[in-house]
Parts: sequence; C-alpha cells; structure tokens
Amino acid sequence: MKRKIYDNLLEWKQTSSGSTALLIDGARRVGKSYIVEKFAMENYASYILIDFNRVGKEVTDLFVNYLDDLDSLFMYLSAYYNRKLVKGDSLIIFDEVQLFPRARAAIKYLVADGRYDYIETGSLMSIKKNVKDIMIPSEERHINMYPMDFEEFLWALGNDTLIPTARDCFEKKRPMGQVLHRKAMDYFRQYMIVGGMPQAVSLYAEAKDFEAVDRVKRDILTLYRQDIMKHSDGNKFEIEAIFDEVPAQLSKHEKKFKIGDLKKGARSRDYKQSFFWLADAMIVNPCFNSTEPNIGLKLNMERKTLKCYMADTGLLVSHAFDENGIVSEEIYKKLLFDKLSINSGMLMENIVSQMLVAAGHKLYFFSKNSRENAADRMEIDFLIAKSKVTGKHNISPIEVKSGERYTLSSLNKFRKKYAEQTATPYVLHTKDLKEEDGVMYLPLYMTMFL
Repeated sequence: MKRKIYDNLLEWKQTSSGSTALLIDGARRVGKSYIVEKFAMENYASYILIDFNRVGKEVTDLFVNYLDDLDSLFMYLSAYYNRKLVKGDSLIIFDEVQLFPRARAAIKYLVADGRYDYIETGSLMSIKKNVKDIMIPSEERHINMYPMDFEEFLWALGNDTLIPTARDCFEKKRPMGQVLHRKAMDYFRQYMIVGGMPQAVSLYAEAKDFEAVDRVKRDILTLYRQDIMKHSDGNKFEIEAIFDEVPAQLSKHEKKFKIGDLKKGARSRDYKQSFFWLADAMIVNPCFNSTEPNIGLKLNMERKTLKCYMADTGLLVSHAFDENGIVSEEIYKKLLFDKLSINSGMLMENIVSQMLVAAGHKLYFFSKNSRENAADRMEIDFLIAKSKVTGKHNISPIEVKSGERYTLSSLNKFRKKYAEQTATPYVLHTKDLKEEDGVMYLPLYMTMFL
C-alpha cells in the first residue's frame, strides 16, 4: 500500500548520500518493515534485512566480534543472507533494532566506513534498557511513522481524488457541497472505526468484513499486551492498568486522566514512567494541559494534568467495545451510520488527536477552573500554534463536536479573555465548512490540513 513516508525515504537517500543512517520509530504493526523493504527493492541493487526479533546468536555475534574488521563483517553477512553487497548501491536494514542495541551503536562506524546505506526500524527507542551502555550515534536521522492517515486509507480503497478536492475547498474556504461532504463523511466514519493499522486497512479494502478486521485489531492489542509484559521493567502492572483504563477515561465528559481511578491511593508520580513507556511505544498519544495560550505551549505545560488518547482510533474501537471478545457487526454498523448513542464524542476527539499528531503537532489542551468567576471556567479540547510566529494571535483553539447541536461557551470565553493570543478559532464538526462570527467551522476530515 502507498505510504507518504516513502517520499521521506527518497529525500533521505538523495540528500544524505550515505552521511547518515535513517532511524524509523513507530508502534508495532504500523508498517515499518514493509515500507522499508519496498523502498530497498525499488531503489537499490541489493539489500539485506536483519530482523533482530528473529536472528540468532550467530548473527548478533558478528557485531560483537567483527566491528573492527568490517571486511569480515560484510563478508559474513553477505554469505549468511545469500545477498551480494554492491558498494554504493546496497542497503542494510536493522529491523527492530531496539532488541539489539549493540547494532545501533555500531552505526557510527558503519556510516563512517561509507560503503553502504543503513536504515534502522524499531519501537521503544528511548526506554532505558534499550539505550543502556551504548552511545547514541549522532549519525542517525530520526523520523516517526504513524498509522495510515485518512488520505492513505482512501488510497487503499482506490480513491485518490477526494482529499485533493477537500484540500482545495479548505484553502479557498469553500464548502464541499452536500453530495461530496456526505461522501467524505461516509469514508471518514469507515476510517474512524477501521483505523490506520495497515493489516486492518488491507483486509477491509479487500473484504469489507468488519468482524474479520476486528480480529486483526484484537491481535494487535494482544501483541501490545505481550510487549508490556515482556519489555517493561518493574512497572508492567502500572502500564497495563493505564492501557486498560484509556477507553473508560475517554468516555467521560471531562477526558482528563484521573490517576485515582486506577486504584485507591494512586499518585501521579508513581505512574509517570508508565505513561512515558506507552508514549514511547507509540501506543498512546498523551495530551498535556498548557496553562497559558502563548507561543511555547510546552513552557506552560502542566505534566500532572493530561489526557491519554489511543494512537490509532480503530484500535480504540476494539479496545473499548470488548464485552464479548469481539465487536459485533451490529455495533460496527451503528458506528458507521452514526446511530450509536454513546461514545461518539470519545471516538471523534481521539481521531482528531491522531490526525493532529500525524500532521506534526504536539498535543495540548486548555483547562481552567475558577470557583469565584464563571468567565474563567473553560475547557478547550486542543491548542495548536501557527507555523510562523507573529507579534500576537499565534494560538488556535480547537473544539471538537460530535453532535448536530452544540454550544461554544468555552470557546467564546477563551476568545474574549485571550483575544490578543488567539489566531483562527476552529470548530471541528460533522457538518460542512463555513465561516461565521470569526470562527472557522470545518468538517472533521479537514483536521489533517491544520
């Protein structure tokens, strides 16, 4: 399937010319190995893929014994994989490199040698045991890979015209029109419940079988649980508790994660590393409260107050509706036709967070409480900063609305109190684009253009 990250790989090859290795970080089953091997086949005379999840000691020992004798290292690798290496035109792939940090440390010397190109793929790249006793090579260029975005989902379904049309309407601030908007929202709901994990998307594109897709997603969730048990050090039960609690926390009106709901007497500091583990595994996207809507949202970040979104909304659907071990076809149909009376707000807000992250944004929200002054009580779902900083009007507040009828009391309070800081306010909803009273109303599928 077509993935946008492929263009990043081409750009790296053309601009790096062997001076850096590329490290692709992403959740398990997000498609890293597939896209890198496809890139290797189409752009190099030969390649070797070393999967550290599968190789035995006979391969890993090569990096221990022959790092000071690269001629022998390459000779043994070439013989083991039965692949001829071509100087200046071969790629060596270190797949799941976090499982053998010694190979990652070797990148410094391999890049300096200059004979071949190198791409590393992995997850949990910052966890202590995966960087213990190694020097992180400065020769790495690091990029993240996310689940398939809405446009990639449409490509898989054979539609390559809808997003360019939507982008044109967004740029010209013009409605899509009733027919196209309804079609786009139908596709968007499919994307929301199937998600962006390539295996699930591929199966859905082929068979349109929701139950089969759900089984695939549950297999991925099981894999994540196994990773928690296998790769977390000393806090596996805390990590699993957070992971299990994500749907319940997101289903509340106030979606801030309450540590006290995990167990009696639970404290934030005891779970800080567990949130970090899940974020580093790219299983969740944490969203922090920024106490002031100014440029440098991170400077005003309150780490104790956060929301925790699933990195893939399709996985959230399977994670949330699991009473019978599988989401029935009936529930999927109700989600598809927007007839499920509960949890639609949870899914809409989660997919907005997913699309903002894919578009390059860090996630922040704004929450202010005041017992004395009602004008100071407000909740804004997301804050994003303009790409080009100006003297004022740099922060856009975003409200996500899943229903047909809604109020904008918090957004109006925010605009009044922080008029000088506020750039374009956005409401993301199920209806078509319109601009009214200084607010830009966008259909949910246009989130990707922000």
